[in-house]
Amino acid sequence: MSANAIYWILFGAVAILSYVVQASLQSKFAKYSKVGITNGMTGAEVARKMLADNGITDVSVTHVPGQLTDNYNPVNKTLNLSDVVYGTCSVAAAAVAAHECGHALQHAKGYGPLRLRSALVPVVSFASKALTWVLLAGMLLINIFPGIMLAGIILFAFTTLFSLVTLPVEINASQRALNWLQTAGITDYSNHEYATKALRAAAYTYVVAALSSLATLIYYIMIFMGGSRR
Repeated sequence: MSANAIYWILFGAVAILSYVVQASLQSKFAKYSKVGITNGMTGAEVARKMLADNGITDVSVTHVPGQLTDNYNPVNKTLNLSDVVYGTCSVAAAAVAAHECGHALQHAKGYGPLRLRSALVPVVSFASKALTWVLLAGMLLINIFPGIMLAGIILFAFTTLFSLVTLPVEINASQRALNWLQTAGITDYSNHEYATKALRAAAYTYVVAALSSLATLIYYIMIFMGGSRR
């Protein structure tokens, strides 16, 4: 089977999986956004309490437009919550807010995988800008200058490494969030399972992204190996 055939099979499988995972995430978020928490706290209030409970006083909580655009920015130490999370009292909002706080905790405690991911950011940023042209030139000139294709593969490998390192970072942030939500009494026996399912669905999106990047990397390696034998 040719490299192109293998790639399209992998690409198709990952595309279908990605659609299923995204649909599941949207469905669960919509469903659990309708399930309230007993203390009436909004996502922003949950975030501020989790930060305070963990002794973090230098992170500001703000809101950003969009849906599921929530993120923690370690550069300026801002925890940015989407409008529907920031001002909403629901299991989904509490889970997402606590998850982003999990990243703030990782940053404060020097969590290893997060430090590695942060160190990769400038490399991945450079690789992303040059990648398309290097790989295109590499495929066109693989029989003349195979080193160009190899350089492209190395650049792409950094983006794949970034995706793989992101997995433990996201999973650990969710674990920190779920542990705190339960011990702080934000969730209880009636709704904690919903918070777990919501964050698990979000984690699957990163798994799919990593698989997609890994499949593409394998495809480029197969092209290089096939061209280098000629």
